[in-house]
Amino acid sequence: MGAPVFFGVRHLSPAAAVQLRRTLDRVRPRLVLVEGPSDFSGEMKWLCHPETRFPAAMLAYTRQPPVRTILYPLAVYSPELQAIRWAHEHGVECRFMDLPSSVFLALPAGGEEEDPLSTESVYQRLETLTGEDHDSFWERNFEQLEPDRYQAAVNAFGRELRAASPFRTAETLVREAYMKRVVRQAVESGIPEEEIFCVCGAFHVAGLEENEPMTDAEEAALPRADALTTLMPYSYYRLSSRSGYGAGNRAPAYFELLWDAPGRPEEVPLRYLTRLAAAHRKAGNLVSSAEVIEAARLANVLAGMRGSRFPVLADLRDAAVATMGHGQFSQLALAAADTETGKTIGYLPAGVSRTSVQEDFYRQLRDLRLEKFRAAELQRLDLDLREKLNVKSEAAALMDLRRSFFLHRLRVLGIHFAGLLPSRQEGANWGEYWELRWTPEAEIEIVEAALLGDTIEDAAAAALGERGTESTSIAQAAAIFEDAFLCGMPAAASHALSVLQGLSVDAAAVTDVAETASRLSLAARYGDLRRFDPAPVIPLIQQLYLRACLTLPDACVCDAQAAPAITRAMDQLNALQLHHDFLDGDRWLSLLADISDRDDGNTRCSGFAMAILLERGQADEALLSREVSRRLSPGVPASLGAGWFEGLASRNRRALIVRLSLWRYLDSYLSGLDEAAFRRALVFLRRAFADFSPSEKNDIAENLGEIWGLNSQQAAEALMEDTTGAEQELLDSLEDFDFDDI
Repeated sequence: MGAPVFFGVRHLSPAAAVQLRRTLDRVRPRLVLVEGPSDFSGEMKWLCHPETRFPAAMLAYTRQPPVRTILYPLAVYSPELQAIRWAHEHGVECRFMDLPSSVFLALPAGGEEEDPLSTESVYQRLETLTGEDHDSFWERNFEQLEPDRYQAAVNAFGRELRAASPFRTAETLVREAYMKRVVRQAVESGIPEEEIFCVCGAFHVAGLEENEPMTDAEEAALPRADALTTLMPYSYYRLSSRSGYGAGNRAPAYFELLWDAPGRPEEVPLRYLTRLAAAHRKAGNLVSSAEVIEAARLANVLAGMRGSRFPVLADLRDAAVATMGHGQFSQLALAAADTETGKTIGYLPAGVSRTSVQEDFYRQLRDLRLEKFRAAELQRLDLDLREKLNVKSEAAALMDLRRSFFLHRLRVLGIHFAGLLPSRQEGANWGEYWELRWTPEAEIEIVEAALLGDTIEDAAAAALGERGTESTSIAQAAAIFEDAFLCGMPAAASHALSVLQGLSVDAAAVTDVAETASRLSLAARYGDLRRFDPAPVIPLIQQLYLRACLTLPDACVCDAQAAPAITRAMDQLNALQLHHDFLDGDRWLSLLADISDRDDGNTRCSGFAMAILLERGQADEALLSREVSRRLSPGVPASLGAGWFEGLASRNRRALIVRLSLWRYLDSYLSGLDEAAFRRALVFLRRAFADFSPSEKNDIAENLGEIWGLNSQQAAEALMEDTTGAEQELLDSLEDFDFDDI
């Protein structure tokens, strides 16, 4: 009686996949067992489906939060996948033989190592000995092996790796005992041992040959989590080491070149270099055929010097950098990423086992004509939310609005497929601008959303409901309402509004009130555009507006740290009143005049109030002159005067720049300060002018030149010069200014 064949592989090794298929052709087993979660065996038919494109991954996740996931990615050159496909092509029974995913998810994360040594430390020692990274060592010594030597060499490598890293995690021992149990059960079912073919990591071969199988009692005692399984498309970027997947390879697209040339390693260098040159040319760079030929020659020389028959990726890259990159890898970085990592994303056919949320997601991609955006490249999508009047169906007329609802729901669920860009419009909200990019992480996030509901809309509603339950302030509740409004979910918006009304009974800071009213204002202004009835929102906006008007004067009596938040609230309330005729404008303007005139408030708030009055035509030259002479006078502390000017200069700058009298007052005020007071004022003035554009600063410099009786152009050039080292040192020392003593 013989023994099962234990074929050791390296995950994602093209040579392992090629030699595995050759060995299967020779052995012709009755049963193929593959390392992988045994509860995924039913999904093998989809891995062999003619429409399936790799990479793809098997994903398992827990039903209850916090969600734990495990992922098993497969590329077209994965030995495990090729074993499954060989069995499918030859009508041979094939199953996964590792622990079920429910057990993996119930095991402690990471496991405990009984020895500080690990395979990672062995790899590091190996790299020290060989002088190159482990991937290059593997490719040089195993990807180019002759067929008759491969299996023995890889199994021997696995044994040596196991001996050099004598760590045994509990998880490793349990896995090997379970896999041995599956083999024993197959033998007990009547399959001769020698007709069983096991595909596993080379590290596990010795364990499967030597260790005892798991008993029935031990199997029954295994912990199990309540888990679900699914298949998902994957990407070469995710497989690359840059994505953090430990069992991946750094160059999946390059390794596909190896797979496409089985038994012809001499073809790989030219394939790689010509693709690299094409990608480099596509990026707008010049590459000659002579450089490609020279790179191929140099790569062969490097391979000989480093002890391999044919160049490996490290040799090819070094040769390409020397010839095409002119000694600088940075010149080839984009082309190398395209040639070595690639942008390939897998595809699974309709009908593959998915959660209901996944099915709904892909259905909506089709219905909303967004399938082309499911790509690795970053793509722009501009939406016009207005109803199209030149189409026949309502669905087509509101296509962009429906897309907006869908993308906002994904955003609420934390599915990173689309990112919202800032609006390019002033005074309108009918345009939305998005960036879309597909990643396998987004698929995982979609799967996790299944814990919240059966569809994207249901899951988004549940997510908003959870946030509403946890809300402790009106600002949080208002953010939920705004999200529900943008998602086109009136029921969720109504619930958020009720939460907000309950929280609004309690006292709230004016900053929270202004933020809340601004978010509600969005629905009142653009409700018709997004098919939303704003009537329930208007009374609440009026209530919040009145409360803000009553509490703002006292809020303006604040320190320097709080002043920016208060002025932001003032800006929001001013915009709110301008947007809505049902808000009392006279009350707001009277309030601003009071804040501007008061002496007991923060001067930055007073200056900001004056800036709004100027902007709205409520302050004439006489009033501005009076306030400037009062605020910027020798009797006023420098910090207060400069703080007032900072508030005044924070908006409507063009109107200030053209008022020469203002700059005369500022010049006279600063000229009258002693050195200590000037330095104190400089802190505020530097901050006030920090956001001015170069052209605005140039205009101010010309004003000062005119005031000083100088040539305005020369004054502008002098004042716009770079600061000297001594001046910069002085300015840097002002950054340590302590505002708490004001």
